[in-house]
Amino acid sequence: MPQTRSTLTRRSSPSMPTGIGITALFLTGIAMIALVVERQAMQEVVGQMATQDGRHELALEVARTSRQRRHGLMERPSLPANTGMLFTYDEQQPAQSSFWMFKTRFPIDIAFLDQQGSVLSMATMPPCTRQREDCPRYPAGVPFWMALELNAGAFDAMGVEVGDRLEVDL
Repeated sequence: MPQTRSTLTRRSSPSMPTGIGITALFLTGIAMIALVVERQAMQEVVGQMATQDGRHELALEVARTSRQRRHGLMERPSLPANTGMLFTYDEQQPAQSSFWMFKTRFPIDIAFLDQQGSVLSMATMPPCTRQREDCPRYPAGVPFWMALELNAGAFDAMGVEVGDRLEVDL
């Protein structure tokens, strides 16, 4: 009987990732690490909202980079009381600039502030459970330098009105 030479062929199997799969996993891991590092690098400050009712202390994360601002409070299950996120910009943002609630799981109050921290406009934004392209946008309606996000109802509870001021040392 003549001998035949068998040729081994490598087949992909579900348990054995391909080169493309390994590359995708690697890049996803790098992106997740970068996000964690950037979030850890986010500055934390204590600020006070000065209103007619008094001064209200707030623990704030400061989102300075475009990546930090883009991610904002996405994917967080909640926000502790008296805490929030302050979005800062290097130049004045136009009145048409807007925020949205894609992947944000709880309602948020937002205040748009001038360079000195004075409140120019406010809105309440409900979470968006729809597809990305169907999430509404909430324009500032005024040119602004900063935006402050807190739990929905926080501004009412503190008595915050247009003209009140966030005092924070950045």
